[in-house]
Amino acid sequence: MTNTDVLVVKATGEIEKYSEAKVRSSIKRAGISDDLTNQVVAHVETILRKNITTSEIYDHIIEFLYKSPNPAASARYSLKKALMQLGPSGYPFEKFVSHILTKQGYDTKTNQILQGKCVKHEVDVIAKKEDEQFMIEVKFHNRPGARSDLKVALYSYARFSDLNHNPNGNQFSNAWLVTNTKVTSEALDYAKCIGIKVISWSYPDKGNLHELIEQTSLHPITALRSLSTKQKQHLLINNIVLCKQVATMNVGELNQLGFDHSKAEDVIQEAQEVCSYSK
Repeated sequence: MTNTDVLVVKATGEIEKYSEAKVRSSIKRAGISDDLTNQVVAHVETILRKNITTSEIYDHIIEFLYKSPNPAASARYSLKKALMQLGPSGYPFEKFVSHILTKQGYDTKTNQILQGKCVKHEVDVIAKKEDEQFMIEVKFHNRPGARSDLKVALYSYARFSDLNHNPNGNQFSNAWLVTNTKVTSEALDYAKCIGIKVISWSYPDKGNLHELIEQTSLHPITALRSLSTKQKQHLLINNIVLCKQVATMNVGELNQLGFDHSKAEDVIQEAQEVCSYSK
């Protein structure tokens, strides 16, 4: 059996033939060099078996990159999974989206309670640039294969409409839907028809979430392998969501957050490597 005949199981449960081109493309999108990409692809081909999951392939790639001469490349490649670890609540992801938009030149606020014509609404992110103001619904998923469906697009527009029908309230130029995974085709059709701007992991072709993160060089702390799950959650609770934030901290600041001296040094060093590699 050749590698092109190997069947892999996707996160959705769908089965498809293994594609070296897809693996190579996913690695290249992370900005990894051609030489290291070739090494990773060669390694993946040694572990292929019938009905291997895409998750298993992904884990092998992450481990290989972490043990390579450029271990920070693993944080860059693990970006999609790292975003899912920003949970369990969606609040850290909302803060992360806010940081991305701020770097893009927007003035942002998160978790604002605003009065519509009929009822009050909690708006995840408000973004302003020049004379325009946008209401942003941020939809967080922590399960691979999960998608934002039609009802998400429907209630996003319903909120936007009620807020804009309050003559004494905030007026928004447009509604956005931002998600860390994908949007169903039905939801996307509705959004296009009604005028909602959608930003998902890979949509649109230009200006998708993956691209925006790479453009701004902002990576979540959940990409850091030197942090345990508990330590990641502790930093998120303290509104530290970016590797860039950790990279500019000193050991004393992490000591105050409960990290011992040695661990603090390791975390700061890895964060600095990730930020340096991402420039």
